Amino acid sequence: MGYAQLVIGPAGSGKSTYCSSLYRHCETMRRTVHIVNLDPAAEHFDYPVATDIRELVCLDDVMEESGLGPNGALIYCQIELFSHVPVLRNFVDHLKRKNFNVCVVYLLDSQFITDVTKYISGCMASLSAMVQLELPHVNILSKMDLVAKKSDIEDYLNPEARVLLSELNQHMAPKFAKLNKALAELVDEYSMVNFVPLDLRKESSMQYLLSLIDNCIQYGEDADVKVRDFDPEDD
Repeated sequence: MGYAQLVIGPAGSGKSTYCSSLYRHCETMRRTVHIVNLDPAAEHFDYPVATDIRELVCLDDVMEESGLGPNGALIYCQIELFSHVPVLRNFVDHLKRKNFNVCVVYLLDSQFITDVTKYISGCMASLSAMVQLELPHVNILSKMDLVAKKSDIEDYLNPEARVLLSELNQHMAPKFAKLNKALAELVDEYSMVNFVPLDLRKESSMQYLLSLIDNCIQYGEDADVKVRDFDPEDD
């Protein structure tokens, strides 16, 4: 049995930083982790990469050889674009056939909460990943160390339709009222979009998150129980 985290999210949401912190955390636990890079536009890593998609296809090479721009080249070579092409779902199905338990880890920058429209966009992308990939899903509000007032995010960890609708109506023109209501109700009806705050300055924050993910992928449940032999006590 194998276990895998599929780390996705908008550009700049902290995916590489998360992978780096996860690797260091697991290293201290003496837990083996292999990180696979699926981003052909990545430039450098501060952690070992077991397999790198750039050895097969690189964004710069595709742009030069095919004459495509950055966006077209990404569509050509990046399987992480789950919202546009079905390749990532096919990759997940392949992992399942290889007897892997897979969990999606979706990261959203905590700075998105400063703009409710960006937050709604992040929720929609997360919901899209849930529906298309059909996998256990953990949403992370990353970069919590940059949030000045932690109390400001409480309403966004488990979003309620009335709160989102009120914020949207305050920031947008009246003509968008029906659209705002539809989006807020969509998030509320699924009742699946909630976020776990991640502060990488705190070891306990990563430990808590890892325990949630382990629970999703049933990590270690197939391990054999080791029974230690004890010498019989002397009478």
